This record gives sequence, structure tokens and C-alpha cells, in this order.
Amino acid sequence: MLPSSRTQLGLFFILLCPANIIGLWWAVGSPLVMDPNSICRKTKRLAGKQAELCQLEPEIVQEVAKGTKLGVREGQYQFRFRRWNCTSHSKYFGKILQQDIRETAFVYAITAAGVSHAITQACSMGELLQCGCELTRSRAPPSPTAGPGMEGTAWEWGGCGDDVQFGYEKSQQFMDAKSKKGKNDIRALIDLHNNEAGRLAVRSYMRTECKCHGLSGSCTLRTCWRKMPHFREVGDRLLERFNGAFKVMGGNDGKTLIPVGDNIKPPDKQDLIYSADSPDFCSANRKTGSLGTRGRICNSTAMDTSGCDLLCCGRGHRDETVVLEENCLCRFHWCCVVQCRKCSVRQELSLCI
Repeated sequence: MLPSSRTQLGLFFILLCPANIIGLWWAVGSPLVMDPNSICRKTKRLAGKQAELCQLEPEIVQEVAKGTKLGVREGQYQFRFRRWNCTSHSKYFGKILQQDIRETAFVYAITAAGVSHAITQACSMGELLQCGCELTRSRAPPSPTAGPGMEGTAWEWGGCGDDVQFGYEKSQQFMDAKSKKGKNDIRALIDLHNNEAGRLAVRSYMRTECKCHGLSGSCTLRTCWRKMPHFREVGDRLLERFNGAFKVMGGNDGKTLIPVGDNIKPPDKQDLIYSADSPDFCSANRKTGSLGTRGRICNSTAMDTSGCDLLCCGRGHRDETVVLEENCLCRFHWCCVVQCRKCSVRQELSLCI
């Protein structure tokens, strides 16, 4: 179940505000549902580049909030079958962010990616005055896609390509502002690395789309433009990086990160990194931010992370029959209404005990 917009925007402030003012944002309550203009009136509580962006470009802040929500939704989709399911419950989520574990690495990466994606999308949709379609005059011609009949086809850039560099830079400006304060701190170095990995999961996987032009369906000319990957692809890619995340420790100079273990290659810019082992998330524990898995729906026949054996941490499960209401017998009425009836459906669920 997706969190309310109130909780999602609350996560936005947890991620971006310094630790000593997180409590303030939650205590006053109203900032969690404030519009961007109201947020920007409180720029004294934000730092450096964040405050500057808020003062000069409040419309960008609105896209930052949308991008954060996008990241939250995608994180909860990717972790829906795991012991920690990316809950943004305020009493527990703050504890997750205080630890330097791989789950925190994913949260920072998916949020930075969401902000970059949302701002870039707003540019392409003409919703921001500061940007628009990608400038392609200096870009090299697109490489022809192999296929019958494509030899000799003329190519040119056109359409409305996504200006991913603008979204990348604004995400960097806002997301990295807090961490840059402590450049010699291992946690700051890790946060900056994971933010960058999230942005690169968008920028490094741009795809080329083309449209054919010509008489009678021929393709004598192709107009091409660059598009961002779908955000589900970004989430899938970052989940792969989460599964192969690198454990690191700080170097003696305080400016470098060293992989832990023998004969381990250094992580590249798109890898996720962490410095502390995760709790098992089997039992509720406010200290670690674990809600536990008691009562979670599991799959009694699956052998993966959604299976009852793994998700229930060996405690077993119980079967329960529930009655749900869903739309049925839907009809389209001209023009333009869809009318449905409500039908009761019995469903067998397996729940962790």
C-alpha cells in the first residue's frame, strides 16, 4: 500500500534536512503538506545551495518533491517482497537513515534518481521556464540501428529530446548540499557516492527514439531524439546494484573509501556502497528502524524473498481467508463514462506469524 502524500513529503524533508532539524520539521506538522512556496519561506532552515535554489527557483523545488515521491513509490515497489519493505513510517524510517547500511544506500540513490528524472521530465513537458528540450546542434549524428532497408537512410536530430543534464545538475545541487559540508567524513562520502549512482542510473542509460518520414510509409529520413529510461528500469537497475553493493571503510586520509575484504575491486561510480551490516529486520526494533515481518503477506509456495520461509524468518505462517471488494462487470457508456459493479471476492492469504 502506498503511503499518503503527507508521509511521502515527510520523507523528502527527512532526506534533505540536516539531522538536528529533522525533529523540527516533523514537530510542526504543517510543512509536510506545504506547497513549495510555503517550503521556501522557511529557507533559513535549509542549507547553502538548497536555500539558494528555494529562493531563486521555487518551481524547481516542486519538481524535487515530485521526484522524491517518485523515488518512494519505486523503492516500495522494489522492496515489496523483502523483510524491509521501504516503509516511510516516521518513527522507524529516521533510524534507517542514521545507519550506514545498504538499505540507506538504496534510499539515497533512488531519491536522487527520482529528483533528476522528475526535473528532466518537467523540462520536456514545458513546465519549467529554465529549460526545455535538449539542444542537439553540437551532438554527433545518431548511429543507425541495424535492420533491413536502413542502409543509406538519412538521419537528423529533432523532436524533443530529454535535457537530462539539466535534471542531473539540479538534483546534484539539491541532494548533495547537505553532505558536502563534511567532505572528510566517511558518511558524507558514502552519501555523495550513492546520490551520484542514482543520477547515473538515469543519465547513463538514455535511449534513442526515431520517427520515419517519407512517401507511402518509406523511411527516407529519420528524425531522432534522446529519451530517459522509464523509471521502473531505473529502479530495477538500482536494485541490482543494491544486491551487489560494496562494503567500504574510510582511508587514512579521510578522503577515500576502501572496499572491505580481500581481492575486491574498487566500486565504480554506479555501484552502491555502505559501511555497516544491516539488521535482519525480522523483529520489530525501534533502535534499528525495523518494523518486523509479523503479519506480512507471504507466498507459501515461493522459494525467493517473497516466500514464507524467508520473509517470516522461520517463524512459520498462517492461512487466512479474506473477502475483498473489487470492480467487475464494467461497461463503457458513450460518451465517456465507465460504470462498474462491486463484486465480493474471497482470497486466500498467507500471513507471517
